[in-house]
Amino acid sequence: MTPVGTAADVFDLVTWALAFAWCRQAVSALRGMARLPVLTETDASLPPMPASAIPQITVIVPACNEEATIEATLRSLLASTGLRVQVIAVDDRSTDRTGQLMDNLAAVNAASGGSHTLEVMHIRELPASWLGKPHAMSLAAQQAKAPWLLFTDGDVQFEPRTLALALRQALSSAADHLILVPTLILKSTGERAMLAAMQVLSQWTIRLWRVADPKAKDFIGVGGFNLIRREVYTQVGGFDSLRMEVLDDLRLGWKVKRAGFAQQVVLGPDLVRIRWIEGALAVVRLVEKNGFAVYRYRVGLTLLACLGIVLQAVLPLAAIAAGGWTLPAGLVTYAAMGLVYQANRRATQVAPWHAVFFAPAAVLVAFAFLRSMFLALTRGGVEWRGTRYPLGELRRHAGRGW
Repeated sequence: MTPVGTAADVFDLVTWALAFAWCRQAVSALRGMARLPVLTETDASLPPMPASAIPQITVIVPACNEEATIEATLRSLLASTGLRVQVIAVDDRSTDRTGQLMDNLAAVNAASGGSHTLEVMHIRELPASWLGKPHAMSLAAQQAKAPWLLFTDGDVQFEPRTLALALRQALSSAADHLILVPTLILKSTGERAMLAAMQVLSQWTIRLWRVADPKAKDFIGVGGFNLIRREVYTQVGGFDSLRMEVLDDLRLGWKVKRAGFAQQVVLGPDLVRIRWIEGALAVVRLVEKNGFAVYRYRVGLTLLACLGIVLQAVLPLAAIAAGGWTLPAGLVTYAAMGLVYQANRRATQVAPWHAVFFAPAAVLVAFAFLRSMFLALTRGGVEWRGTRYPLGELRRHAGRGW
């Protein structure tokens, strides 16, 4: 019998198939990312904010041991212009000065008589079958007075016009759930390389420009800026339905899209800033809690996904090293990667030449996901901020997929 093909033939085919896939991704990303609204560019075209005697947005800020950043976050929210804001800060069992700083700032704000209010909630104990952050956000949402809820984190910085711009955009576009992509504060080439690689890898499953398409399955949720109509939040079950969900922000977006409500992703350089990655290797620690949850705690799916990531890192380099017919395949792949990086520059602010670091960055991402799985399996659960959540219970609440 004549063999279907030699190993070299299969290698040629696979490398060119990968090059073709990246070219398609590049064309799609260049077209799609260019269509995302940029709030800093659309300010003049948005309708003015309607007057209101009550807060137009309730901002919910859960924080556990965030004494280094929480005061700056709350001050930036209280400096918001163009609308009335109710801020609810939740001290979630902190053992540092987080709660004290919240109380001090609330007292100063009350004495100043400003148009924004700051209320502080202190949580001392975590009920059974709850993760800390969903529990904190659920309690705070029950105290909301505004028709819109903004869920954010205790280490985010807001420009004064951010909330008004975001709400005007949501009202203008009839969005039920609006996600403003945060600007990450990056201080090294390694940090930029990691952010850009994670962004382009995520686009194989979530295309930001398709989130607003009701016919597409793409959805998103971002912990730093999840703006949602309060009635929609209630209709999808709120965080009560996500009480054991590690990826609470992403899963909320999934529930909103699945229920048929309108989602929109917008950009806005420097409107929302966060120092998320502190050194390239920090991604390993960051993914420790939620990496395994991405694949719903399924070992086989996690291994398969990590294999796919590693192959995307290794194959183009192997094709270039092999020379011959596969050399152009590897070069085309990297050229297409550079175009995807360029398309994402509007969101990441990372130059396309960082694509040369895709291979080591992708391998590090795969390692981080594998480590997350290994730790969850060996510990019998997920540990985060001093609390261990049993793996069996996490799996029961996670469901089989997205």
